[in-house]
Amino acid sequence: MSMTETRARPAARRNSSISFLTRFSLWRSRRALARLDAEGLADVGLSERQARQEAALTIWDVPDSWKSR
Repeated sequence: MSMTETRARPAARRNSSISFLTRFSLWRSRRALARLDAEGLADVGLSERQARQEAALTIWDVPDSWKSR
């Protein structure tokens, strides 16, 4: 390969050791959390603000405790 040629490199993945299925499950859980009413949120010990914040996270935003896996 000459010095002017470059190879395409895959984009860096954040937390790539966490499987897609695990991330998808997390996404589904966040969507379910977003659908809970005030009584359901009280049952799990979250405020509406906390639930909205968690539900707004992307599939790439995993809990810090998962990142050391």
